[in-house]
Amino acid sequence: MSKFWSNELNKLKPYVPGEQSNQIIIKLNTNENPYSTTHNVKKVLKNFSIDNLKLYPDPDSKKLKIAIAKKFNINYYEIFLGNGSDEVLALAFLTFFRNNIPIIIPDITYSFYTVYCKLYNIKYKLVPLNNNWEVDLTAMNQKNGGIVFANPNAPTGNAHKKSSIIKLLSDQKEHVILIDEAYVDFGSESTISLIHKYPNLLIIKTLSKSYSLAGIRIGFAIGSKQLIDGLKIIKNSFNSYTINSISSAVALSAIKDEKYFNKNCIAIIYTREKIQFALENRKFELLYSKSNFIFVKPINISAVKLFIKLRKLGILVRYFSNKKLKKFLRISIGTELNMNKFIKNIDYLIIN
Repeated sequence: MSKFWSNELNKLKPYVPGEQSNQIIIKLNTNENPYSTTHNVKKVLKNFSIDNLKLYPDPDSKKLKIAIAKKFNINYYEIFLGNGSDEVLALAFLTFFRNNIPIIIPDITYSFYTVYCKLYNIKYKLVPLNNNWEVDLTAMNQKNGGIVFANPNAPTGNAHKKSSIIKLLSDQKEHVILIDEAYVDFGSESTISLIHKYPNLLIIKTLSKSYSLAGIRIGFAIGSKQLIDGLKIIKNSFNSYTINSISSAVALSAIKDEKYFNKNCIAIIYTREKIQFALENRKFELLYSKSNFIFVKPINISAVKLFIKLRKLGILVRYFSNKKLKKFLRISIGTELNMNKFIKNIDYLIIN
């Protein structure tokens, strides 16, 4: 706290990212993709002209938008780009949710959502997950100034089918419904095909997870031109040149390599299913995930003790001290080799 800070700043409790450490042998705490991105990126970086750096990038990143539009069979003007999905989310909250009516958010989800609300003085209402630890779409179907949820949800990892979400979209047409699909490529259904039927639907996606590009910080929103135009007004009132030239070129290369993208996702899904089965056989309680992480509850040892013991063995997983989550660990899916080492260490800790 500082006497130079504004009064509002003193009230904020910022999001705390997962630990980054060079000392950890196996890093399974921040939901990064364990595999390198497409090798085409190497060619892009090798051939990138240094002269490009003296010029501002295209403020609209049109080439990248066209590539994304082709992938999802939409129009390029239905896409909004930002520095990671976190920035896109932040701008979306600022654009759509400063209403007198509270927005609806699940009580257990990506904790940045409530950080944005407090930052922008947005009223919000938390809705508990249902008995299966799923986002309760029925309970969220109420009077609101907007609805926000992740599908698959984080940190729980479970997801709703598109058919289940359509009911909510059909009933709620007056305010924006924001669906964060950061993890959708790992086995759940996207709602992108619904944006033309539901002009209040805004979908947030990222290249950090399924494209192995967390380091370049590119995320995007997909929605009706009406929503995208609103985001552009906010963006251009803040920073017109959001996507740098190098990141844009790298992202363009990755988006075009559909074969590698599919191979990457399939590998993670296969390892996730294998690890879920292994942990279930070791009497862990778990929620079956559709993401690149799993959410588990150890039985014969507390979550915090297991977190500490794994860390001492060079394996970093995510522990949440939140009252509702303190019995669980979130474990990112690593390479098959690393996950096999993880299971061997679990066995060692259980025996000892």
